[in-house]
Amino acid sequence: MPLKANLPLAKGLFVNSASARSEPHVPSIDDTIGAHARLLSEQLQAMSEALFPPSSKKELRRFTSGEAARLIGVSDSRLRQLSLAGEGPQPAVTPGGRRHYTLAQLNALRKLLAEGSRVRNEGRVYLPVRTAGERLQVIAVTNFKGGSGKTTTSAHLAQYLALHGYRVLAVDLDPQASLSALFGIMPEVDVRANETLYAAIRYDSEARALREVVKPTYFDGLDLVPGNLELMEFEHDTPKALLSRAQQPDQMFFSRIARALDDVSDRYDVVVMDCPPQLGYLTLSALCAATSVLVTIHPQMLDVASMSQFLLMTHDLLSVVREAGGRLDYDFFRYLVTRYEPQDAPQTKVVALLRNLFGDHVMTSPMVKSAAISDAGLTKQTLYEIGRESLTRSTYDRALEALDAVNGEIEQLLRAAWGRS
Repeated sequence: MPLKANLPLAKGLFVNSASARSEPHVPSIDDTIGAHARLLSEQLQAMSEALFPPSSKKELRRFTSGEAARLIGVSDSRLRQLSLAGEGPQPAVTPGGRRHYTLAQLNALRKLLAEGSRVRNEGRVYLPVRTAGERLQVIAVTNFKGGSGKTTTSAHLAQYLALHGYRVLAVDLDPQASLSALFGIMPEVDVRANETLYAAIRYDSEARALREVVKPTYFDGLDLVPGNLELMEFEHDTPKALLSRAQQPDQMFFSRIARALDDVSDRYDVVVMDCPPQLGYLTLSALCAATSVLVTIHPQMLDVASMSQFLLMTHDLLSVVREAGGRLDYDFFRYLVTRYEPQDAPQTKVVALLRNLFGDHVMTSPMVKSAAISDAGLTKQTLYEIGRESLTRSTYDRALEALDAVNGEIEQLLRAAWGRS
């Protein structure tokens, strides 16, 4: 019986080439990977269209009068007085008498209050945009290891600054384009050829000005340079450019992002760059364009060991870049602890170790791990986009408090770089 059962297999060992050709086609591994890629892409597109149909655009919710007053820095009664006096944009009023404002209306109110202020510094509290002599702040959010929270940090930081009146440009440098997806842009569908940062940093005649690829978002005052797999072309082109001709320092790979940003520097106060999880030419160029660096750390020993290698490699490569004429001029360099669970004893020990080693370079406020942020991410949203009513209030409030503490600390570093109190 066993012999008969194995007979087809035994015969299969002695088939000739003619019979082999008649056998069903067995897909190769690259065919399998390609099929899986198409299936997953189609499914993600279907899910995206279910959440945000093609005929609709992702929109930011309105803010209650209490939220609006807190964001602007005035009392709720002050906003009510402006509304009753007919000054500034008028909020939407519910049947119950509740007032709701869009972010664009908040920014219009900021301008109104700043113009009406007799004290210059008070005006800057309402409208904190940079003035002459204050350089564009470019923050590179980076780490060698994926999963450390770079994209989540970048998205929430960019949105926090926009909510508080700054003019912000978010730049997606990761070919996986998770930041773009968070802003409702499908990288393989909505971003065509030569519409990423690569368009502004490429070496050939098809290069474009950065302002031509900047896209507005549904956050008033926040624009995006989207990403997709096209960004990998820079990693492939740069070795060829280095071999083909001698270049001046301002034409080298490490200066190209900084030169691209010069094209839009007058439009923004802060640029937030979400770097890829690798130490390639894109990341090195971003580090040379940056005025400050955030290194995200998940407080696990494997992640810390990986970061040690990242720091060693970064030191060696940036030293070479500096010798070649690269500029490294940071206003601040900080480590941000992410996905932190305070009740986890091993994580607490790792954080204590980092603080002992790096001192003030470790940010005071960690970003705690929160189900609220994870739940928001399921619908490609951030915590700043969903309302308090969308989650358990205590969970939402704890996550928002931690998030605001982190981003508020970064805002203070930015203000200190500008020489403000």
